[in-house]
Amino acid sequence: MMFDRRAILTALLATAVSFSDAFQQPLAYGNAVGNTGSSTVLNMSTEAAAKKLPGTAQMDKPWEKLGFEFRPTNSHVQLKWKEGEGWSEPEIIKEPYVNLHIGATVLHYGQACFEGLKAFTHKDGDVYSFRPEENAARMQSSCRRIMMPELPTDLFCDAVQTVVKDNIEFVPPYGTGGALYIRPLLFGSGPRIGLQPADEYTFCIMVMPVADYYEGGLSKPVDALIIKDYDRAAPQGVGAVKVAGNYAADLLPNMESKKKGYPIGLYLDAKTQQYVEEFSTSNFVGIDNKNKKFVTPKSPSVLPSITNKSLMQIAEDEGYTVEARNVAVEELKDFDEVLAVGTAVVVTPVGSATILGQDGEEDTVYRFGEEGELGETTKRLYQRVRAIQMGDDEDTHDWNMKINND
Repeated sequence: MMFDRRAILTALLATAVSFSDAFQQPLAYGNAVGNTGSSTVLNMSTEAAAKKLPGTAQMDKPWEKLGFEFRPTNSHVQLKWKEGEGWSEPEIIKEPYVNLHIGATVLHYGQACFEGLKAFTHKDGDVYSFRPEENAARMQSSCRRIMMPELPTDLFCDAVQTVVKDNIEFVPPYGTGGALYIRPLLFGSGPRIGLQPADEYTFCIMVMPVADYYEGGLSKPVDALIIKDYDRAAPQGVGAVKVAGNYAADLLPNMESKKKGYPIGLYLDAKTQQYVEEFSTSNFVGIDNKNKKFVTPKSPSVLPSITNKSLMQIAEDEGYTVEARNVAVEELKDFDEVLAVGTAVVVTPVGSATILGQDGEEDTVYRFGEEGELGETTKRLYQRVRAIQMGDDEDTHDWNMKINND
């Protein structure tokens, strides 16, 4: 059989050119980038193919609709501490499970603490984590209180870098309002039956993409129930540290409040029931616009919120007098705006706080601002902290840590 060598070479060359053209064409990611109204076009050069980019993961919903819930990602990061050895190097774990000894102190004595922080995509496509050094310091405080080894700040931040980089395609794109939620967890994994510290501890960080806690950013003001039947934390207890048991204790009061029609509960001090302490999972802030005051409770039973700490600085920058002090229940009538603040929600406006009447007595209701309307100071504080997190305002206090995605 005779072959036309020239024809064969021509066909092969045409095929090669066709493949070359195909791979030089831009690749459009629609839902993968976030359903933001237009496709983002990525040139698939060798460098871009090797480097993962934020906002390119395939999601089951648009980025703006993710809510605040668990979603699987690529991996979590894990370090071990062993007596006599100290901390191991960070290890990336693909499976979302922990192999745990049945005698682990976390199971028997609740020896566990955790943190919560976020990472955001900025307009230039770089990703930044918000104030991780503060989370490291707060976790160290928790460790001291329940006798666990402290994770040094540099190791904590390095672990944040590692896990965010490995899951960077799950960081929501700039403009969607979303973030990569970062949940560090440290617990006793060594076996002990007697009440004593373990000989092994495990530190993990899991991550997941989340949208605004309330779709669109700020919610309409919610109604709070002042909880009188339960205490959040005992005086000289563990209320000021982020240990796991604090939150388990709030499950029942929280559920009962919601059944009564109040989305959020507000705790008073356990000793006298005369002073405001904090909401179920958020710090309390009262705004007195007439006297330009930002007031938040100072108590050894209140967890110091990093969001609140940031808002205190922003309020001071805005010319408000910041007061961290005891806040009597009767003072609630003096506030024009009340906020519940924390990492997950950032800011929840509170429209009222109610003490339910007993034995036929009328309820006592404290109202804040115009019914159903967001306060101007609430909006301003929220917009300022979000703009810093998203890179839209100058980071004058050096709060953002860049994720090294090279």
